[in-house]
Amino acid sequence: MRAFAELRPIIENRSIESLDRVTLNSFSPRLVRGMCTLVLGIILVAGLWPFHAPRNDVSWLSEGTGVLFGKHGSIVSASPFRAHGSQGNNSCSLEIWLKPTRVDSGGMILAFYWPENRVVPFALRQFQGGLVLERGLRSRFDEKDEIYVGNVLNMQKPVLVTITSGSAGTATYVDGSLVKRVPNFAISNRDLMGQLVVGNAPSTTYNWSGQVRGLAVYDRELSAADVSQGFLDWTNGGQRSSAAMGSVVARYLFDEGKGNIVHNQVDSATDLLIPKRFFVLHEQFLERPWDEYHPDWRYWKNLAINVIGFIPLGFFFYAYFSQVQRCDNSVALTIALGFAVSLTIEVSQAFLPTRDSGMTDLVTNTLGTAIGVMVFRLGVIQAVIAAMGCVPRDPGFQWCRPKAGRE
Repeated sequence: MRAFAELRPIIENRSIESLDRVTLNSFSPRLVRGMCTLVLGIILVAGLWPFHAPRNDVSWLSEGTGVLFGKHGSIVSASPFRAHGSQGNNSCSLEIWLKPTRVDSGGMILAFYWPENRVVPFALRQFQGGLVLERGLRSRFDEKDEIYVGNVLNMQKPVLVTITSGSAGTATYVDGSLVKRVPNFAISNRDLMGQLVVGNAPSTTYNWSGQVRGLAVYDRELSAADVSQGFLDWTNGGQRSSAAMGSVVARYLFDEGKGNIVHNQVDSATDLLIPKRFFVLHEQFLERPWDEYHPDWRYWKNLAINVIGFIPLGFFFYAYFSQVQRCDNSVALTIALGFAVSLTIEVSQAFLPTRDSGMTDLVTNTLGTAIGVMVFRLGVIQAVIAAMGCVPRDPGFQWCRPKAGRE
């Protein structure tokens, strides 16, 4: 408060000469230290908030059957799905009755995960008003194979999406009607094995918000007649005929209405669990940059935020090291500090399910710190400092020294 009181007559008089009356040697170090503390505090809060696992935002619908996934919500199968395929082939099918909260958003609706290999053999996610089917990630070195089915989702009412695959390819139906068939894209029943996660990605935070009213997995390809009958069954209570039930691996009616378990009508070993706290099944620790890369707007926006967010840290801490502490290696020291702060945040984020721990942020944060240093060293910045009655001192740009001849 004393420092601001000293500046008040300067602002009111708008006189450059009056700046010389400020005791710069006592005022500037306090200001720089204060700004460093403020910037560091903001960065730590922004990087680690909310500091704990929030409540798992999954609730039962008050009207009808189903559950609602909020901002941070996910459920997981009690145990992995094991090998199936009673038909002696690799065909399979999946039904999901759902309604998104928004059609201009995205998120992981469901994914199967192999914990022993840490790979995702099949995933279904929302992109705008359509669905993306991903498969083939059977090792960490496989390239992702995906197809997009547009104009599927509806905010007005739930839709039943049926995905059925066999030797002829994969067909996607909506409310019993065929919307897309892709001959060269096949999902095997082996892809529908492993731990099932609904509402989020298995190893990163990629939430989906909306309603899920029913879910079923089959170990055979469904015919067009089966798909139509399935739509009628779901809209009339969810009960399947005894003939169709013979090929069902899992069927979740979401009709419990309370509790933390969604029962599998076929095998209780793969009941779905609703934990009290939001979770990521296998949180990544310092994920590699090439694994984090996604060619979309969200990825580039996060890159820009991570660079810009650390520019103030580089600016003020370089001012502190070079002008207050008068260190000879201020540039290297400031950049090292930026890297250390970023590393601390990224390591801590590995234990926070709402945050992602990755190496990309280490690079962008350190880059932002270096840019902050360069900004401080710009000639225009040094000119402003000199105009305030301070004399730059090469090569370290030492300032906050009164001009010669001034008391």
